[in-house]
Amino acid sequence: MGNLESKIAIVTGSGRGIGRDIAIKLAREGAHVVVNDLDSDPAAETIAAIEAVGGKALGCIGNVCDADFGERIVQAAVEAFGGLDIIVNNAGYTWDSVIQKMTDEQWDAMIDVHLKAPFQILRAAQPVISRLVKDAAASGQPVPCRKVVNISSLAGIGGNAGQASYSAAKAGIVGLTKTMAKEWGRYNVTVNAVAFGFIKTRLTETPANGDAAITVEGREIKVGVNPDLFAAMERMIPLNRAGTPAEAAGAVYLLCAPESDYVSAQTLVCGGGLNI
Repeated sequence: MGNLESKIAIVTGSGRGIGRDIAIKLAREGAHVVVNDLDSDPAAETIAAIEAVGGKALGCIGNVCDADFGERIVQAAVEAFGGLDIIVNNAGYTWDSVIQKMTDEQWDAMIDVHLKAPFQILRAAQPVISRLVKDAAASGQPVPCRKVVNISSLAGIGGNAGQASYSAAKAGIVGLTKTMAKEWGRYNVTVNAVAFGFIKTRLTETPANGDAAITVEGREIKVGVNPDLFAAMERMIPLNRAGTPAEAAGAVYLLCAPESDYVSAQTLVCGGGLNI
């Protein structure tokens, strides 16, 4: 039995990258996981990986920015597994530009996916959590400690050139985290954030031909870091390397584990010692 045996978790953006590793890590510890991605194939791959280690998972495909998505993913967890114990707001991507070249579309996209979507998911979860707490109290059972982990970034703590919108959204996540910790403490819910540093994912690694892009809602967005810049950034990190998705997932797990039941309103930096 794992530390999260039979806990019910939502992990957005878990078809790929860090989110995939988070979902698999929670499942290895016994959690039942609702997997989300824009596309069905990556979500199916994550579900298959979870089932391969003996876990339980189901997919909730769609854009976290859709107005009804929060209600939809929360309901998926309740209908399939009977409750909700862990929420990891991980979905996101980068769309960079210096401010004089940044469009309103870029600004809105980053705020929507990194800040508004987590807000909407948490808003949708409140009635469910409140009901579960009242049901436990009415039956004389102890109220379990539930967990929210919001994903921020070092860019949200120290800023980053070319990422005004992304940095603003990730800074907002810290404020949302602290506020929700105060609002939901009465439900025995801890609310924390993990601020990632330089992690190797498809958003940071550039292929040999120098062309890297992702497609989001029909928009092709360039991603990746120039290899020379990548190496220079790694040299700035005290551990002298970028992190892996598995290591990033481990930081999230720390705040989901029962050992962190009295830790709330905190931002854990997962950056190999780098502090912008």
